[in-house]
Amino acid sequence: EVQLQASGGGLVQAGGSLTLSCVHSGLTFADYGIAWFRRAPGKQFEGVAAISKSTGDTFYPDSVKGRFTIVSDSAKNTVYLQMNSLKPEDTAVYYCAATRRLGSSPLDPYGMDYWGKGTLVTVSS
Repeated sequence: EVQLQASGGGLVQAGGSLTLSCVHSGLTFADYGIAWFRRAPGKQFEGVAAISKSTGDTFYPDSVKGRFTIVSDSAKNTVYLQMNSLKPEDTAVYYCAATRRLGSSPLDPYGMDYWGKGTLVTVSS
């Protein structure tokens, strides 16, 4: 059984930094991808980072590129999302998700097979 647990959310001032953690288990496949998504109130899911286990390739949308970094620690079965220069518009519930195949749209929430519960990030102005 695949399980993902996100943590590390909280309240931070604009311009600050925060690191989220996603501890996963059960991903025994030869290859898989893990991604972070967020959902702000009244908005749709937005993929903010993804990483491929086999290649280590990372993917980001323009909205966070240069500010967010996804890092995988295989020894700890943990994927981190390092968020810098946070803006109020980054406020959302953040989720980690996994897929057996990242595919051509690694930030598409419909491509994910497994989801963890979210963690709330609030950025104050």
